[in-house]
Amino acid sequence: MESQITIDDLKKIEAGINEKYAKVATSPEGQFQYPTGSKGLEALNYDKALTEKLPNEVASSYCGVGNPFSLGKIHQGQQVLDIGCGAGVDTILAAIIVGPKGSAIGVDIVSEMIARAESNLRMMALDNVKFQKVSGEDLPFSDDTFDVVISNGAINLIPDKDAAMSEIIRVLKPTGRLMVADQIAAGSVQKDIKARLANWFQ
Repeated sequence: MESQITIDDLKKIEAGINEKYAKVATSPEGQFQYPTGSKGLEALNYDKALTEKLPNEVASSYCGVGNPFSLGKIHQGQQVLDIGCGAGVDTILAAIIVGPKGSAIGVDIVSEMIARAESNLRMMALDNVKFQKVSGEDLPFSDDTFDVVISNGAINLIPDKDAAMSEIIRVLKPTGRLMVADQIAAGSVQKDIKARLANWFQ
């Protein structure tokens, strides 16, 4: 599908994502067809011992589609990258898990989401977290940097998924792991590219 997408289409996708997620950065409530905030964390069986460490305002900004932490262990001292970090809740939880000898970096293309993530971080006593405005298709990190890459409801939004996966594999250590929670299309997919683009970020 990516080969059918024009430069103008890419601009429309990015504009649509920015418009929607600028609103989500203020509050995800009512923006999705699944629970968000503390209800979302509870419904997706996040570790309560971790989520209880989040201030209410931080937890309220959660809008993931799944629980990437359910896919494997993250250990103290590891380096974690969160692609499409949004308001940074998963990134912050990863930073708590890896402890002061580890680190977590969250990247997102929406400026308002990065601002919300940084605001959330200021409510936490953590100094092993960074947020950057970065595309998952072009990661500014060296090869073999991360022990774990996580992503929650973001890779489905990336137009060039081949590029994103190549970048993920590049920045992961040889023994690293990718832990993804995401949405996929079920059933028949619309053949009309314009119709598919119109629903890209709904």
